[in-house]
Amino acid sequence: MNYNLVIILSALSINCFSQSLSEKQAVTLARLPLHCIVTEYPNKTGHVINDGKDAAMTPSQLHPAFYGCLDWHSSVHGHWMLVKLLKEFPGISLKDSIIMILDNSIQEGRIKAEADYFVNFKSSNTYERTYGWAWLLKLDDELYKYDNHMAKKWHTTLQPLTLKVVELWQDYLTKQTYPNRTGIHPNTAFGLCFALDWARTMKNTEFEAAIIKKSKEFYLNNKATPAYLEPDGTDFLSPSLEIADLMSRILTPKEFNKWFTGFYEKRSLENIVKLPVVSDRSDMQIVHLDGLTLSRAWCMKGIAKALPEKNKTRILFEKTSEVFLQQAIPNIFSGNYGGEHWLASFAVYALSL
Repeated sequence: MNYNLVIILSALSINCFSQSLSEKQAVTLARLPLHCIVTEYPNKTGHVINDGKDAAMTPSQLHPAFYGCLDWHSSVHGHWMLVKLLKEFPGISLKDSIIMILDNSIQEGRIKAEADYFVNFKSSNTYERTYGWAWLLKLDDELYKYDNHMAKKWHTTLQPLTLKVVELWQDYLTKQTYPNRTGIHPNTAFGLCFALDWARTMKNTEFEAAIIKKSKEFYLNNKATPAYLEPDGTDFLSPSLEIADLMSRILTPKEFNKWFTGFYEKRSLENIVKLPVVSDRSDMQIVHLDGLTLSRAWCMKGIAKALPEKNKTRILFEKTSEVFLQQAIPNIFSGNYGGEHWLASFAVYALSL
């Protein structure tokens, strides 16, 4: 394999943006979800209209906790981001605003209504499957691990919705015959990464075992993944890297190294370390590619940790993730609402690993 890219990346200067999140960066990024969480319109509900009464409901009537940020999943991971920043920077200057937003959203009545949505509306059992589900479990996971009295209250309040999502996901796993390998919301591997994290945090061994079993069924025998064809034009996830990230979590280091060696060919590795080209950040679909840069970075970070210390691909991924973060994060603020309503969460997650 030709690893000249390692030399090229090593020569680049990574000075524009810290690779670990600073409080100054946290304040700048936090302003985006603080704005969009309470912004109801524009809105893409994803709601299946069953009758005239459904059609007349506003986003905040359908989803009283997570109605802003253009869509449900972006609102959920905007809330996760604020919890994460409050946890990491308890004295952050925006503390009062963050607490007010979280306290307003995570109220007993509003969360019960969110949980009831999955029961009271036809076809709602597939709503936000599995991308939004994954971020909801990430929010719950973060609250559980946050040793703070407010976080404990929010975590308790969130349980009706969390338990409903877990119930839906466990049922879905029993009948999911094929994985979804897309680079957008339904990607199976991405969702299972966050679900696995949650199951392990909560010591839910039944859910964990089901995730591991299904992951192995889907991906253990995958070889020569066609990552040389990535990305599609609106991807914000890498189909191949999401799979590798998941497998790095369920296999031992020795098992993963062997599996990974057969998973990527030279041309695929050389392709996924190329920076995605974003031609128009005002286009709500094309700007997804900024998210792809960030999610590739976090996947490469995780995968690199699972590879042997002197492994050439580990070195390549470590360097590439640094370059991707440097290039992508300033662009979060150079577009419009199409990127601003969600990209900050991706940046915070990538920087937190």
